[in-house]
Amino acid sequence: MATPVMMPKVGISVESCVITKWHKQKGDAVKKGDVLFTYETDKSTLDEEATVEGTLLETFFGDG
Repeated sequence: MATPVMMPKVGISVESCVITKWHKQKGDAVKKGDVLFTYETDKSTLDEEATVEGTLLETFFGDG
């Protein structure tokens, strides 16, 4: 069963986030805790980690 990965809600005042780098590509194996992508807000840069193991099936948004 596929597990969707959504852009996390960072805070009340954050209006937008930008994916700056994908660390995994379509078809890559993913382990729990692996960094999937890095994103930035107007105040910080953060990493999003996988919460489950599996294979990255698709990315719907690219860098930037």
